[in-house]
Amino acid sequence: MANTNVAAGLRAPGLLDRETIVAKAGFNRWLVPPAALCIHLCIGMAYGFSVFWKPLQGALLGTDGKPLAECSAGAVTFGEKAAGTLTALTATDCNWSQFDLGWMYTFFFVLLGVSAAIWGGWLERAGPRKAGLVSTLCWCGGLLISAFGVYSHQLWLMWLGSGVIGGIGLGLGYISPVSTLIKWFPDRRGMATGMAIMGFGGGAMIGSPLATFLMDKVFKTATEPGVWQTFVAMAAIYVVFMTIGSFGYRIPPPGWKPEGWTPPPSAKSMITSNHVHLKDAHKTSAFWLIWLALCMNVSAGIGIIGAASPMLQETFGGALAGQAGVGYLDMKKDVALAAAAAAVGAGFVGLISLFNIFGRIAWASASDKLGRKLTYFIFFTLGAALYVLAAFSADWKILALFVACFCLIASMYGGGFSTVPAYLADIFGTQFVGAIHGRLLTAWSTAGIVGPVVVNYLHDTRYAEGIAPDQLYGQIFYILAGMLVIGFIANLLIRPVDPKWHMSEAEVAAEQAKLTSATASATTGSFGIGKGGLDAKAVLFWSLVGVPLAWGVWQTAVKALVLFQ
Repeated sequence: MANTNVAAGLRAPGLLDRETIVAKAGFNRWLVPPAALCIHLCIGMAYGFSVFWKPLQGALLGTDGKPLAECSAGAVTFGEKAAGTLTALTATDCNWSQFDLGWMYTFFFVLLGVSAAIWGGWLERAGPRKAGLVSTLCWCGGLLISAFGVYSHQLWLMWLGSGVIGGIGLGLGYISPVSTLIKWFPDRRGMATGMAIMGFGGGAMIGSPLATFLMDKVFKTATEPGVWQTFVAMAAIYVVFMTIGSFGYRIPPPGWKPEGWTPPPSAKSMITSNHVHLKDAHKTSAFWLIWLALCMNVSAGIGIIGAASPMLQETFGGALAGQAGVGYLDMKKDVALAAAAAAVGAGFVGLISLFNIFGRIAWASASDKLGRKLTYFIFFTLGAALYVLAAFSADWKILALFVACFCLIASMYGGGFSTVPAYLADIFGTQFVGAIHGRLLTAWSTAGIVGPVVVNYLHDTRYAEGIAPDQLYGQIFYILAGMLVIGFIANLLIRPVDPKWHMSEAEVAAEQAKLTSATASATTGSFGIGKGGLDAKAVLFWSLVGVPLAWGVWQTAVKALVLFQ
């Protein structure tokens, strides 16, 4: 009887359990980044949801074939708009406004940070495969709920489906590969996390043109914009890619490290060989200083990136269409001129997207050589200087200089996201870095509110005061530069964690012992694990994500070319 009880307590690991996905002999570590990209390229479509706003704003048609009025028609003040949104939540006889739909972004990024913070600890225990599949269910299931919301014209279902449930999927999907990649690439932490997080920024480059194609060329009819059908189709595509990515995850055995690699001495850098437990990380000053540094970097970038197209059009007016003497307000009276300027604005958004994406891999990879602290110093010093220079270039009406400033700012905005997981691993060790990163992402949630509110509030206030459109953003740029100065100070104060917070060898051994039932402990180069490079299998897996990403880059680059015509 006793043996039966013992056997019952020793349940064999299931297909989704963390113990099951410990890598075995012959596994190539270069198969893990494309698995992460399979998930990040899908959930990254959150950045591209604005392609649905215009079709949804005119979804309901009257008997005359024209779109019905918006639920908040005539609303001017924030209170009036909010009241209109409350009506829009359940109304079926009026169209949704951009204000109503725009709340989706708030839900996306607030829920991303909150869910990552709440379930980050669970992810470390459950492993990346199970977390990836839960992310798949939430993100793709949320799209299906949103599809039904569009079909039945119920805004609350859109908010619940993609905003809340999908937002939870974003959080789990975003952090699912972080700890795993850092453990597989201790020699290239920045590059490894940069590759995956680049995918999150690149998801919209693939998803936006794909969604536009499906709506315009496949599902659109005279009375139907084709949005709900597009949601269903994209959910089906995403569930395949995200499932492949989830089952592609493997974690290294305890004690594994790349052959020939020796951890750098901590005395010469801020890279610790110790570990801090999840329950203690937030008790350290280093955690909150990195939190503040990330929050300021994101706050200074996200509001401007969200307003990139109108900012360019207001600042340069008719000059965007070759009419240098025509101001923004006069340009709006000329339909053809306004359309030409809007096309340039869209190209500007595309160019910023490209720099945002490639900044994630470039800056993160550079941080492996420069060090994370120095990399963040560059973000804050160069970023603040670029905002001041952007203010001058707006006054001087030098378009090329203005665009160059924001391309670099966008690269550092993306670089901040991709570098911070490696920064956390340097400071807190790798044992709980995924869960610690999850808690740190509340800084993103905060910045997602602070940045747009500051930019949009100051813009609207200054416009109401009668300030000319081409002068609206100068003061805003200086305030954003001030945010980066705050980030500079926070980064300056970051120090290695006090040894009193380090886990003991016994505590680390106890955590790692949970994996030894699946495989023996590994040491440098043992079992041939991690070797292989870009062999045939890796090339095939990389092609699965590389081809769609290259297509998205091409589509974005074509749109950006309008800036140089």
